[in-house]
Amino acid sequence: MRLRNIKGSREIIQNSPYVVHEEMSVKGKWNEVFGNHNKIHIEIGMGKGQFLMTLAKEHPEINYIGIEKYSSVLLRALEKQQEEGLRNIKFIRMEAEYLPDVFAEGEVDRIYLNFSDPWPKDRHAKRRLTSREFFARYDQILAPEGRVEFKTDNRVLFEFSLEEVIEAGWCLKASTFDLHHDPVLNEGNVMTEYEEKFSSMGNPIHKLTAVRKLPV
Repeated sequence: MRLRNIKGSREIIQNSPYVVHEEMSVKGKWNEVFGNHNKIHIEIGMGKGQFLMTLAKEHPEINYIGIEKYSSVLLRALEKQQEEGLRNIKFIRMEAEYLPDVFAEGEVDRIYLNFSDPWPKDRHAKRRLTSREFFARYDQILAPEGRVEFKTDNRVLFEFSLEEVIEAGWCLKASTFDLHHDPVLNEGNVMTEYEEKFSSMGNPIHKLTAVRKLPV
């Protein structure tokens, strides 16, 4: 369960140099935020930040942005970042629906979606981060060769996502219902906190990679 009410979390976040507070004002200017022109990868719903920070340490040539809407969850990531002091990672506290207001066309090279909220009720399908509505948002910010990578242990959500990739007019580049036993897709896999927990319980991890259909 995600904690949402840690006392003082909002104040700590507001004063953190690792959090971008006026995110809409730097749309199209993220290279200035990082002080370089490296590629940008974002994780939507990053949780406590283990996945993103591991990547940031392994790939200093890439800039990473973690997006999380819950203050107390973001606080946990900030605690880790204060210890690590990674220069190629920033955080935003915001709702994912505002992505096109924060990133310019082609400004993002990769989007990671890890163990996203399944929003199980049919009437909430549009809120799922792998819905066609969200793929339309990703289309507005991804570079031409950009891609979306999604992992989950929820089979119903995964099957929904496979269908939505096609309905959104995207291409399914790769997929597996059992990531940890797929020698190709599991190569170099970085696990999240949830992934470690669910896989230790014997739950298979599903993964897909989607890319946009480019004009002929």
